[in-house]
Amino acid sequence: MTDSIRFLMCAPDHYDVDYVINPWMEGNIHKSSRDRAVEQWYKLHHILKDRSLVDLVEPQQGWPDMVFTANAGLVLGKTVVLSRFLHKERQGEEPYFKQWFEDHGYTVYELPKDLPFEGAGDALLDREGRWLWAGYGFRSELDSHPYLAKWLDIEVVSLRLTDERFYHLDTCFCPLTGGYLLYYPGAFDAYSNRLIEMRVLPEKRIAIEEADAVNFACNAVNIDRVIVMNKASDRLNQRFADAGFEVVETPLTEFLKAGGAAKCLTLRVTEPVRTEVHANVLVESRTMRMEGHLLDSGLISRALDLIVENGGSFQVLNFNLGEQRQSTSSAEVKVSAPSHDVMEEIVSQLIDLGAVATPQDVCDINVEAVTQEGVAPDDFYVTTIYPTEVRVNGEWVKVENQRMDGAIAVSDTPKGSVAQCKLLRDLKAGEQVIVGVEGIRTVRKTESRTQRSNQQEFSFMGAGVSSERRVELIVEQIAWEMRQIRDQGGKVLVTAGPVVIHTGGGQHLSRLIREGYVQGLLGGNAIAVHDIEQSLMGTSLGVDMQRGVPVRGGHRHHLKIINTIRHYGSIAKAVEHGVLTKGVMYECVKNNVPFALAGSIRDDGPLPDTQMDLIKAQTEYSKLLEGTDLILMLSTMLHSIGVGNMTPAGVKMVCVDINPAVVTKLSDRGSIESVGVVTDVGLFLSLLLQQLEKLTNPYQVLA
Repeated sequence: MTDSIRFLMCAPDHYDVDYVINPWMEGNIHKSSRDRAVEQWYKLHHILKDRSLVDLVEPQQGWPDMVFTANAGLVLGKTVVLSRFLHKERQGEEPYFKQWFEDHGYTVYELPKDLPFEGAGDALLDREGRWLWAGYGFRSELDSHPYLAKWLDIEVVSLRLTDERFYHLDTCFCPLTGGYLLYYPGAFDAYSNRLIEMRVLPEKRIAIEEADAVNFACNAVNIDRVIVMNKASDRLNQRFADAGFEVVETPLTEFLKAGGAAKCLTLRVTEPVRTEVHANVLVESRTMRMEGHLLDSGLISRALDLIVENGGSFQVLNFNLGEQRQSTSSAEVKVSAPSHDVMEEIVSQLIDLGAVATPQDVCDINVEAVTQEGVAPDDFYVTTIYPTEVRVNGEWVKVENQRMDGAIAVSDTPKGSVAQCKLLRDLKAGEQVIVGVEGIRTVRKTESRTQRSNQQEFSFMGAGVSSERRVELIVEQIAWEMRQIRDQGGKVLVTAGPVVIHTGGGQHLSRLIREGYVQGLLGGNAIAVHDIEQSLMGTSLGVDMQRGVPVRGGHRHHLKIINTIRHYGSIAKAVEHGVLTKGVMYECVKNNVPFALAGSIRDDGPLPDTQMDLIKAQTEYSKLLEGTDLILMLSTMLHSIGVGNMTPAGVKMVCVDINPAVVTKLSDRGSIESVGVVTDVGLFLSLLLQQLEKLTNPYQVLA
């Protein structure tokens, strides 16, 4: 038994599922067996008493969830921050837990009544005592985290929960002895997962699969090298053994019906204080003001949604509703974010919606000088289509030459300050470019109700796709041809559009290049930009490639990527400097596969490698086409038609596109060597790789 570790528990005398305040309770009202629950609780109690000290708080009639003592508060040393429960069904527990802490000599801090925080269910100390992991998103508010840092004098790392099944941090996250971490990445947003990866070494991260997560494997109690939990898979148990942990499984199925397991049923009340660790919290807050037809236009809903979806939190400080149909409304919203970078992203999007800082918070713009011609400073503000004004020396100045996806250059003239939209390639060394989001506002015209009712929303990648029958047979023949050409030292060229990346085909094309099936790549600025965007930021045209949903602010990602590559001077130099480490363009550089990127009038940037002189681009295309045996044309009508017109008869061409008209146009050129495949290009590339793998390993059955 470890005398230095003590837990607080509450007997399940009154436990039942009496209401629904989380997804696990749905369908389980009064379906929990009291006898089995008591039996399971006492088994857990016995296991813990054999290894530590256990105190009990008296259960109270009418508060069935009091058994989940993890939510009583957050303890560090002899200080406790009492919980402020979100739901009224649990708020009655607060005075009983407060009394217990006071009776046992703890200093009790209480948050404002309107600020939810649910104790050690949403705040878990790193087992080395270095910092506090604090969750938010469902039961606890981000604005509680600065209080925790101040009162406990510890650094707070804020993690956003995004899966409602894992409504408390301790349902999907368990710090372990020795700096190890047991967690379910799928419960967090991308930013939080990056924070976790920055703090915990790869060899100490035990990331679990969903099957273990829904058995509440992360809702475990850690006592030195022992982990007590409801259930773990054989694979997870092996990982624990490899890390030197002993696992004690004890069934807690009756408590899972209420959304809790081992950790939820306990509160560690002996948490040692590290005197060299002090308060630090990255949470920022700002107040933004909005005016207009906020309700009937849906503007306020969009604003609040983007705050939450970007990982922030909000509090509506005041809302003045317009009294008549044409009257405008106004609102002041306090915005909180887990870091400065997240706050900047949220505010930039709020500015796009017409939000402005409150008068007392309005500041002048921040500018940085351009140090490299054609390259903006890293944090440059990306313009929109909306008229924009910037605050210079206390005055609002209208931005000239307004356009989307530019930077704003500011200069002083005898007539006063001038602000202009400029494309990245037009920036000159020494020019002052606006960075950050301070001192910027967009001017949004108030729409009439008729205009709003006639608007239709455009959803990127919203349409479904269907593949042509017998595609597999065609792909099998193409794979055989490509294998023959490679083995005989022939030449296969790929003409690809950005749809290859949008549909998830980038990884497959990368592998084709890496394994020697491709000897040249033809395309435009977009295929390279979105491939690099996907490689560096996980998105393509602002769409999260893992989840298939648009990312708020993602429309700016391609501009950031272009700016980064322009900074290094070329794609090859970005690879050389270790900035670009994967993707189609990376594989071209690393495997000495030549590529030609032909620019067009619609290209942003462009990338330094993109040839904007059409005549020179055609020459580069023609040179690469020499000696080609087969061309794969992948979802790019413009470049495929151009390549088709340059290619002599005798060269096999395979045109893949979801649009039959594109396939027909290429196939109709009269060459018997042309093959058209009407299907999703991502699916085509996946099938192609499977067929090539079968040719390489004919006896291997692919999963």
